[in-house]
Amino acid sequence: MTTPATGPVPPPVTARPARSRRALVAGSVGNFIEWYEFGVYGYFATVIAAHFFTPEGGSEVEALVKTYASFALAFFFRPVGAALFGRLGDRIGRRPTLILVICLMTAATTLIGALPTYASIGAAAPWLLTLLRILQGLSAGGEFGGAVSVMTEFAPPGRRGLYGAWQSFTVALGLLAGAGAAALLATVLTTSQLNGWGWRVPFLLTLPLGLVALWLRLRLDETPAFASAVVEKSAPARRPPAGETVRAVALGAGRLMGWSAAGYTFLVVLPSYLQSTLNATFQQALVATVLANLGFAASILPAGAVSDRIGRRTVMVAGALLVAVLALPLLNLVQDPGTPTYAKGAALFGAGAAVGLMAGPGPAMLAEMFPTTVRYTGLGLAYALSNAVFSGCAGLIITQVVERTGNADIPAYYAAAACAVSLAALLTLRGEAHHRALR
Repeated sequence: MTTPATGPVPPPVTARPARSRRALVAGSVGNFIEWYEFGVYGYFATVIAAHFFTPEGGSEVEALVKTYASFALAFFFRPVGAALFGRLGDRIGRRPTLILVICLMTAATTLIGALPTYASIGAAAPWLLTLLRILQGLSAGGEFGGAVSVMTEFAPPGRRGLYGAWQSFTVALGLLAGAGAAALLATVLTTSQLNGWGWRVPFLLTLPLGLVALWLRLRLDETPAFASAVVEKSAPARRPPAGETVRAVALGAGRLMGWSAAGYTFLVVLPSYLQSTLNATFQQALVATVLANLGFAASILPAGAVSDRIGRRTVMVAGALLVAVLALPLLNLVQDPGTPTYAKGAALFGAGAAVGLMAGPGPAMLAEMFPTTVRYTGLGLAYALSNAVFSGCAGLIITQVVERTGNADIPAYYAAAACAVSLAALLTLRGEAHHRALR
């Protein structure tokens, strides 16, 4: 080990319980805001389509496809953000990078709520919306790697799965908060008020939320793992070969693809699918989405905790297998007008819970794949690539294919196929990886 030129080597940094809890909160809050906004955008997709992508004479389906194209574009900028901010996070630290990310995310989301529509400024409106979506994609790409690095590097021994699961749990909370905000507005406002100005309110609420998140992150300490890497000035020389990191990123993306595809199919795309394909009302679609997200939220933390005991592979494989086998029967229950309401609710809850079995252990699984010197970049890229391809495109693919084929079962086929492929990658997980210290 090389001694730093600046003086004696300080003792290793350890994570005290209070610092671990503070890191958990500071890491979680950015994820909450990010997924609250992405949920709101998905829930209001039909309203946004009418305001930004429907010039006079354009069809509603065409506008919805363009809205989801903008949705997908933001996801394709996530890998760019993961690479950019991941490089910063692995060089200058998790804390300053996460502060920068939350500022960018808050500004871009708030501005969507204040953006002029197509009726006000014409063709510039969809371009400005797309630009803000790109900025959101960049910040979201930098958020996951930093948040998971902070949570898992501060986690007490034997609790890495549970701590990492809070990232996924705050995803569920963010989606539920977005659905709750949309449902509340749909209840207290008239349709004309909701379509006229009410849809802006959830986006504008991001500003106070972002300021709280910024305050929490300003109080955050640097992680023990990164602090130790700084002490060991030889850390840059110990970076793994680029080829090894690339292979790990590709494998990580494959392990996550089922979670990404099924998660967005059942948790975000569902409202617009139910409205456009099954003629559900906006309120009915939101209730269905809330039930799916409640199932998702209910299983995440238990799944993370159980994975600390029996391993990430067993829990994640169970989730992927359940979705692959049950996606079509569950969707058919929801589609059947003769199915009792309670059975439809149980089917949606169960679909969300199955996705949660993958999402709970997923963050810790990724953190264990990369050493400290490339962890922020590596796990951020794996997650961003998986989400760009299998989440960001979910709405676009499902809407287009259902429109062209008339087959209402496409969402189930999409989720099941992705989980079936993901199973092969998950089976390569080492059963004892959860017992090992982070590299």
